Amino acid sequence: MLAAQFMALLDVFIVNVAVPTIGSDLHASGAGLQLVVAGYSVAYAVLLITGARLGDRLGHRRVWLTGLAVFTVASLACGLAQGTGELIAFRVVQGAGSAVMIPQVLSLIQRHFAGEGRARALGAYSAVLATGAAAGQVLGGVLVSADLFGTGWRPVFLVNVPVGVVLLAVGSRVLPRDDTRALERTRGLDLPGLVLLGAAVSLLTVPLVLGQEEGWPLWSWLSLAGAAVLFGLFCAYESRLARRGGAPLIAPRVLRHPGMGLAVFRITAVMAVNGGFLFVLTLHIQGGLGYSALRAGLTFAPTAVVFGLVGLTWRSWPARWQRALVPAGFALAGAGVAGVGWALRDGGDGGLWLYAAFTGVGMGLALGFSPTLTGALATVRAEDAADAGGLLATVTQLGQLIGVAGFGALFLDRLESLGAPGAYTSADGLLACTYALAATAALGAVAGLVRGRR
Repeated sequence: MLAAQFMALLDVFIVNVAVPTIGSDLHASGAGLQLVVAGYSVAYAVLLITGARLGDRLGHRRVWLTGLAVFTVASLACGLAQGTGELIAFRVVQGAGSAVMIPQVLSLIQRHFAGEGRARALGAYSAVLATGAAAGQVLGGVLVSADLFGTGWRPVFLVNVPVGVVLLAVGSRVLPRDDTRALERTRGLDLPGLVLLGAAVSLLTVPLVLGQEEGWPLWSWLSLAGAAVLFGLFCAYESRLARRGGAPLIAPRVLRHPGMGLAVFRITAVMAVNGGFLFVLTLHIQGGLGYSALRAGLTFAPTAVVFGLVGLTWRSWPARWQRALVPAGFALAGAGVAGVGWALRDGGDGGLWLYAAFTGVGMGLALGFSPTLTGALATVRAEDAADAGGLLATVTQLGQLIGVAGFGALFLDRLESLGAPGAYTSADGLLACTYALAATAALGAVAGLVRGRR
């Protein structure tokens, strides 16, 4: 199951490196490229909790295998897509497959591990997130640069097909059979809540992605206002459903768990920084600096490797440091992303300062994410495991989506007038984005300073 998690995450970061090549081959606009990345995240984020609940109702083994099959077939379709619209549509299906498959991992960790064992299992889960990111950056660069049989970017999707087939064969043999007597039949899927959440996320995403390219017309602002209204209606409906004894998509009881609200905010912030940083930096170093996809992938590798090392070892650090790790991590991430922008501000390669800044970004993001996730889930009651895991996985994807859409729009806006007298350069756009990313990280650092009731 962790292998499937690895493959799904690998796909996200492989695509990140391949974005400029996809754009040139399919003649995609900047907004189209954002949707190639964000389309996956929209479906993933909206359907994750439903995917977790399907595992409770139908059996984790059955749902995991079904999601893996959908993901594998959609990967094949992405690799064969002939246009931007097709690729975006198949990416949405790919995200839906991940949303069905991936929640089973956290649910099983929560149900079958406790105490120190659960913390170790969550550490392994975080390590998979980190190694998937590192491998995705490097493998994406290798596959795109190799241009196998003249296929360009297509192998970044097609590589999932043989891996998915092997996992389907192995998983059907080694995963324990679902105990049909233990399956949860009483909780509904909350389809009205799913529709409200999906509509709200879509109304938020579309103007962020297309608004800049269209000159921020009236419909984009109306769409953002509509997203706020629908989010409010979603929250009101979920609260009313919980009071009636129903099964809301996001249970208010889980949100009221000590520290959960702060964890939701911090995970959203850290993933927004992560998603926005990777997207805009990829566009700059391949478009602005002219790096190959392979060099771009290797450039990102230090950040991902440091993220993995810190994610694996932070629990063994001195106990007196533990309370300060998360705010210190956000502060370090903010300094790191600002340092990257500063190192590349003149259009150069940044030298050694760039890699020092990358190291700070990797360490900071790891300290902002891993202790927050572990602390939020380690004490959740077993009966709330699926809802808590689904909630945090959802905000992880929403944070990534907000980062790509929001900071991507800021970067592309700075490139709009390239070639005009006094126009921004790609380095100028990157510098503006890194300062905005640093400000977002600062919010994560100070978020926990105001203590709520224990």
